[in-house]
Amino acid sequence: MTNLNLEDLSVEQLARLISPASEAHQELRARGVLRTKNVVGELGEYYAEDIYNKTPGLPNLTLAPTGVQNVDALSRNGEIYSIKTVTSRKGTTGSFWNPEAIESNNQSFHYLLIVILNDSYAVDMVLELTWDDFMEHKKFNERMNNYNISVTNKLIESVKCVYRKE
Repeated sequence: MTNLNLEDLSVEQLARLISPASEAHQELRARGVLRTKNVVGELGEYYAEDIYNKTPGLPNLTLAPTGVQNVDALSRNGEIYSIKTVTSRKGTTGSFWNPEAIESNNQSFHYLLIVILNDSYAVDMVLELTWDDFMEHKKFNERMNNYNISVTNKLIESVKCVYRKE
């Protein structure tokens, strides 16, 4: 990598360094890590699959094709995983749409994985919630007419942590 003096660059020039046209972005696409423009979400899905596939006792996961709703990965046993990524231990996950189905307890996944990234976009922690955990911790966002999960100390302490950076 070349040493750039970032202070000398305009905002537009800085944005190009992180754009889909950047060398790093293109390399992550070539490796199959990035499949869409949702960099944070795609990194979280990649890390979740990698951690599950390398950790004894955890099921092997296969990422679902892009565009499949509520299904981000599948286990060999056919269990459905939804994966949400946040960039802080105090973040709120992406949205779960179809509140009527959730309120009717129509299970759309078996497990929810919450991948928490640090400031360098490396994995800090991965939480695994069952459907029952999700139902207990979900919060309704009236303005958006959907549900989400807030990452709190209470949540972290009450669900399975499958990975924690030392």
